[in-house]
Amino acid sequence: MPFFLIKGDITTLSTDAIVNAANTELKMGGGVCGSIFKAAGREQMENACSALGPIKTGAAVITPAFNLKARYVIHTAGPVYRDGKSGEEAELRACYTNSLALAKQHRCRSVAFPLISSGIYGYPKEKAVKVATDAIRSFLKDSDMEVSLVLFDRTQIHTPLLNEVQKYLDAAYDPSQARSLLDEELQALHHVFEPVTGAPMQDGLQAMLQNLDEPFSDTLLRMIREQGKSEVEVYKRANLDRKHFSKIRSGKGYLPSKKTILALALALELDIQDTAWLLERAGYALSPASKFDVIVEYFIKEQIYDIFAINEVLFSYDQPLLGS
Repeated sequence: MPFFLIKGDITTLSTDAIVNAANTELKMGGGVCGSIFKAAGREQMENACSALGPIKTGAAVITPAFNLKARYVIHTAGPVYRDGKSGEEAELRACYTNSLALAKQHRCRSVAFPLISSGIYGYPKEKAVKVATDAIRSFLKDSDMEVSLVLFDRTQIHTPLLNEVQKYLDAAYDPSQARSLLDEELQALHHVFEPVTGAPMQDGLQAMLQNLDEPFSDTLLRMIREQGKSEVEVYKRANLDRKHFSKIRSGKGYLPSKKTILALALALELDIQDTAWLLERAGYALSPASKFDVIVEYFIKEQIYDIFAINEVLFSYDQPLLGS
């Protein structure tokens, strides 16, 4: 955990492993495969692959990454799409599950995938994304690893939720409020820190400190217990890694970001009022001037708490993703 969508060039990533959408002969090809061979060093990668090929469709093998920033390259042979009824889905899923198992075997903590078979092999992109996300999410239920799916552009995500989110944005998103909201926040801060007339500043500050509510970490842990959920369940549903969650739960003055608190609210399946209250505990609020906020607000109001589905929409709108 966690799982993210990334727009960019997989050859530039410094993850423990990147995955190559290979052919069964493990020869240098075009597209992602050709780019990986070139960036790694063609001769070195060809020599390494020649000792391992050929492989079956869906199988995976591993080589050093040579000149790449990653440590390893995992090569997996995706299926050629025919009619969708010839076993292609099972073969494509095997590409992800076998690659992830190999990464785990080599103690990789992070791995990045391209969208396998979606280029010249003709697998429909929408279906390819679904197979990839389902396979990765299934693996992460019982494993701790950071996994990224690297896409060339944001149009590769096709979800029926986009139309409904756009309607909500048209009605609720108002970027013109950004200035007035900032002025209100500054006024509120001025009021909070303004000393009581006739009293020294130190006395006013001391009074404020004596009236602080429970720490955010205590609030969060109490809410987890009240919801009858486990801490592991919550941080995984929130797309957080264990180290980040441990930092939050330990207290010690650490306050998570607004994005992280929203991820935790979704993991706890809070309604919009309880989400606003939890944000307020850390000094945040949802804003109609923030496209990110309005999109997340839509999902909370609709009681759609699947962070991976929400991240697909956020990715399409070029917004930050929820999670670590």
